[in-house]
Amino acid sequence: MSFSFLRASARRTALAAAPRRVAQPSATVKSAFRRFSTPPPAPEAKAGGSSNALLYGAGGAVVLGAIGYWVFASDSGKEAATAAASGIQSGKAKLNITPTKDDYQKVYNKIAELVQDAGDYDDGSYGPVLLRLAWHSSGTYDKETKTGGSNYATMRFQPESLHGANAGLNIARDLMEKVKSEFSWISYGDLWTLAGVAAIQEMAGPKIPWRPGRIDGFAASATPDGRLPDATQGADHLRNIFYRMGFNDQEIVALSGAHALGRCHTDRSGFEGPWTFSPITLTNDYFKLLFDEKWVWKKWSGPKQLEDKKTRSLMMLPTDYVLIQDKSFKKFAKAYANDQDVFFKDFSAAVSRLFELGVPESQWATYEPWTMKTIDEQAEEKK
Repeated sequence: MSFSFLRASARRTALAAAPRRVAQPSATVKSAFRRFSTPPPAPEAKAGGSSNALLYGAGGAVVLGAIGYWVFASDSGKEAATAAASGIQSGKAKLNITPTKDDYQKVYNKIAELVQDAGDYDDGSYGPVLLRLAWHSSGTYDKETKTGGSNYATMRFQPESLHGANAGLNIARDLMEKVKSEFSWISYGDLWTLAGVAAIQEMAGPKIPWRPGRIDGFAASATPDGRLPDATQGADHLRNIFYRMGFNDQEIVALSGAHALGRCHTDRSGFEGPWTFSPITLTNDYFKLLFDEKWVWKKWSGPKQLEDKKTRSLMMLPTDYVLIQDKSFKKFAKAYANDQDVFFKDFSAAVSRLFELGVPESQWATYEPWTMKTIDEQAEEKK
């Protein structure tokens, strides 16, 4: 779908309302504005043109405000373009002219295909690294400054892409470019978080409610280093990181359960090894192993990490081990070790909330989040 009518509305409003002495935006400005707007597929025709016309005008006013800000504060042009993109997304959401759930299901399906087509990569699945991409692109949110989060997908830019906590995520970002080339209308923020949803669900995890509406931003919105957890730290550090995002102790423990998936690499984090014996299947084994195994400090030249005394093949990080040392964390970890259904319920709610951090409510394409179908569910429906 082309959103030229929104741009045309903005131009008409600008020409009618702007003082004559104000210069019109340059070709570079218009080009940059279009470049960060990703038109979706054409929707079904809807009735109600008269009420829509009012909303078109409102959308034009939003864009006019951003253009005016650009003209009078050219050094902040990128921030103005981001504000305009946010306004347009909000207008599109109100007008219900965003892509449909079926459109996003197709994107999900493409991601799911790539998850399983990993060849010799790690344990034969891209799922864990895609989940890490979604997690790290969302977990930069600061509730006090309202910065960070999944809205602008700022890990595309340096220096955020080079932060130590994001080492190795270029693999996931490059993989998602294959999907982006086929579905160019989807924003990177929506793409990356949807990839996280697909990764969890296709690795036998719970359903993760998800909805689209994130927009692509600029490097100016990239977050500073240090907003993601440092695995060498303890309970106070975990609380500082997660409380900054607005999470509580129970949610900290639930989100830590993502370590049931994947493994660490010495050439990325410096740590080495998987947390569980089934690193591409989501279970509550992460919590069971924390309580059931005897953990000892690994004797090696790398950073401090623990290994299970029995097989010496599993590992835990200091931030993992603190979950059974801290009194508050421990009660939730024990509950999840005892009941996978309880863990899945809390994990689903916490992840869904994590993936929405930093996104203005007005940008959401739907009030109620969607539940995407797994590849197996869709195959079963066709029988």
